[in-house]
Amino acid sequence: MVINMEETSKKSSKLVWLVILVVVIVLVVLWQTGKLGASGSSNDYQAVFLSNNQVYFGRLTSENSQYPMLKEVYYLQVTQTLQPRDESEPAPPNINLVKLGGEIHGPTDEMRINRDHILFVEDLKADSQVVTAIKSFKESQAQ
Repeated sequence: MVINMEETSKKSSKLVWLVILVVVIVLVVLWQTGKLGASGSSNDYQAVFLSNNQVYFGRLTSENSQYPMLKEVYYLQVTQTLQPRDESEPAPPNINLVKLGGEIHGPTDEMRINRDHILFVEDLKADSQVVTAIKSFKESQAQ
């Protein structure tokens, strides 16, 4: 029995390139679907800053698509007291974190955002005030 080493080497080389190609294709698909990227684990929250000066908080997926998806959406609502108690000192604004979905038009709890309007995205720390408020809200809803 004669083994042709050159032919065996060519077959091994083709197999290696095939494996590399499959791995690259899988990584590209994961990256395109947003399952591979800078957003960290699926438990992380992000702040999404938009070109219209609005900021939304939630879990961003499909970051690399034209319309990334933000789920578990929250936003800040700032209200000012019309008549402060002490006119010499202006009343500080009241800032509330609001869960998307209770508005009059009844949106669902997700947003598809045109990536052309996203200025930047920040990952939020687990102990940030926003994440702490989100966790408190979710705990109060579970009871």
